[in-house]
Amino acid sequence: MTAPAPDQRAVRHWLSGLTSGNRRWIRGTVAAGTLAGVATIIQMVFLARIVHLGVIEQAPLSVLAPLFAGLILAIIVRAVAQGVQTHLAAKCSEQVRRAARRQIHQHWRKSGPLELGQTSAGSLAREWIDHVDALHGYFARFLPQMTLSLIVPLIILVYVVYLDWLAGTFLLLSAPLIPFFMALVGMGAEKLNQQHFNTISRLSGQFLDKVRGLTTLQLFGQTDTAAEQIQLRSDHYRRITLKTLRVAFLSSAVLEFFASVAIAVIAIYIGFGLLGYITYGPSSDLTLFSGLLILLLAPEFFQPLRTLSQHYHDRAAALGAGAEILARLGGNHSTHLATEDVSDTQNHESVTGSETVELNSVSLAFRSGYNVLNDVSLALGKGDVIALTGPSGGGKSTLLHLLAGFLTPGSGDIHLFGKPAGSFAFGWLGQSGFLVHGTWADNLRLTSPQASDVAIETALRNVGLGPLLDARKSGISSKVSEDGQGLSGGQARRLSLARIFVADYDIILLDEPTAGLDSDSEIFVLEALHKLALAGKTLIFSTHHRALLALATRVLLVSGGEVKDV
Repeated sequence: MTAPAPDQRAVRHWLSGLTSGNRRWIRGTVAAGTLAGVATIIQMVFLARIVHLGVIEQAPLSVLAPLFAGLILAIIVRAVAQGVQTHLAAKCSEQVRRAARRQIHQHWRKSGPLELGQTSAGSLAREWIDHVDALHGYFARFLPQMTLSLIVPLIILVYVVYLDWLAGTFLLLSAPLIPFFMALVGMGAEKLNQQHFNTISRLSGQFLDKVRGLTTLQLFGQTDTAAEQIQLRSDHYRRITLKTLRVAFLSSAVLEFFASVAIAVIAIYIGFGLLGYITYGPSSDLTLFSGLLILLLAPEFFQPLRTLSQHYHDRAAALGAGAEILARLGGNHSTHLATEDVSDTQNHESVTGSETVELNSVSLAFRSGYNVLNDVSLALGKGDVIALTGPSGGGKSTLLHLLAGFLTPGSGDIHLFGKPAGSFAFGWLGQSGFLVHGTWADNLRLTSPQASDVAIETALRNVGLGPLLDARKSGISSKVSEDGQGLSGGQARRLSLARIFVADYDIILLDEPTAGLDSDSEIFVLEALHKLALAGKTLIFSTHHRALLALATRVLLVSGGEVKDV
């Protein structure tokens, strides 16, 4: 479950934190944009000078040729600067999105499979992909443009005041109106964008859940109902999207209106001043060069503000996406580093210190007044094979999750070989095997990326998949889907178990390793666990299976909040 939605101040603070490590890219983007703005001014100066000399003074081509060369050079410099600006902006966005995904990934690692299992995979995927990508426009376009919309218009304003202070006054008076109305429009845009991301996250989660459960829906004749629900959610998303677009178009329309009015006023002033109908102030000193240059610079004065308006919805989108991401990051964090079936492969610390697994006065309650475990103290030796048995709901899986670090005890502490639970890599096999779409080798290399083909083949044979491996033409490159298509349930479970042989963990936790398996698969799993026990691995598993209980060197009964030897 996500935490309550953070306020906008917290979201802005988080976005600012992402900015702090990438300021050099933003400064480079602003510098390149400023250079492009200066090159634009020089380009307009050359153009106005060429027109003035050619029309008024009838200058020969020999006089105009250097000006044409300068004009072309200014255009080239402007284009190069804009290209560098785009490149640096993209680099800044890439670094920021990488940092955001790193934060999400760290949160996922701390949350673990139990907490993440409470959230739809579709919602998590949207946060990882679309929500993070929504930050691109804010850092690549809006943030640099916000600074450029001050620097470039200010340079143009100073130059226009130098040419004609009255025309500069018109620009100065009209400029504040644009950001003022943009801010008014933006107040509604932020809320709409947050609704937009919230709606699409729910829609993605529901759609993925419906697809995954399509067989069940068909068996119970509920496919039409599910389709209607998706249609209603999609229509709601459509309405939210259209509202967001309306606000974005309104923002652009407001800016274009005021910019057009201001440019029209300046054009009227220049025209009547050149015709001699206005004699106030510097109008009598207007020439074709100064008047044309002011007219050429007026649109360029508003262009950075136009661009800022076009990217203003990027800010609203980033705030909306940031609120969703920050709500996820602000949830309750567990202290573990492993995920189901795939333990942390980047933290293979050597296990030193104590040679025991210790629980000291551990208690855990999921609801008030009912302790799943109550003041449990336990010591397990290294290399022991421990079987946890007891009634369903007695706390066997909960105890394994505590040892794995997937849960934090309400009181007491847990140490595995002298280290806090979850602080080093361990083997894990849950009740449902975890597979990814790819090859058998891809799935085994999830825990050991550097594993050789020989090591992978050996691990597969250790779990009894040798005959199937020999029967497949592609061998360890045989394809498998995330739902185990192409393998039976027992074979898929054994494929997950093979990861433990590849990674060579010192302690292995298994939750009902033979549940739901046929007799042949049970035998193969038992033989695999026996091999691990002979190799001196510490095995702790929950089970009701007699053969597994016979494998154990110590059997513990977990019931009524207590853990005691049988």
